[in-house]
Amino acid sequence: MRLILIRHAQTTANVAYTMHTRIPGPELTALGRKQAAALPVALADEKIDALYASTHQRTGLTAAPLAADRGLSVHVRDGIREVSAGHWEGASDHASHTAFLDFVFGWPTDPSARVPGGESGQEVLERFDGVVDEAVRSGANTVAMVSHGVAIRVWLAARAANVSVQDMTERELDNTGIAVTELDGDAWRVTSWAGLPIGPARTEPHDSGPTR
Repeated sequence: MRLILIRHAQTTANVAYTMHTRIPGPELTALGRKQAAALPVALADEKIDALYASTHQRTGLTAAPLAADRGLSVHVRDGIREVSAGHWEGASDHASHTAFLDFVFGWPTDPSARVPGGESGQEVLERFDGVVDEAVRSGANTVAMVSHGVAIRVWLAARAANVSVQDMTERELDNTGIAVTELDGDAWRVTSWAGLPIGPARTEPHDSGPTR
């Protein structure tokens, strides 16, 4: 099975560099709506059998143009929502963003740790696993899921056989960035990241807002 993980389009919180992980969350910006509208072209070579989005409105709005283009229903699932920022919710300073990311990328080695005021790694991985397992059981060949930067990277760090925690710590995913994965036996493998085969982590500057 081929699983296409897509980060939502740009939101007002991204522009403000604010962590916003509560439901329903912020809306898309004008640029974000253009990014969402461009997804059908970006995925023109993919025959998508099923399309999922999280319970945050930003993922549903991002998925809508692709759903309309392919004649698909959007399966809304809470399991692929963003990782709760807990007591960092609403923070817009660099130190808070760094502290939150350092915490959640410790989960592959200590999934029992809980974000203060938020979730544990085990809870996050189990809920994301549940949606992925549902997609696998459906028998679909290719499934697209519109989710969130941190949730996608944390899940891949823990579940993909060919990327490390360090890889996912260093590899950010821009708005409407795409990570393509394939199920190889019992293991997931990342085959491309933002349109490129897996290689050295990107180090050049970017302007995409926080990863949520």
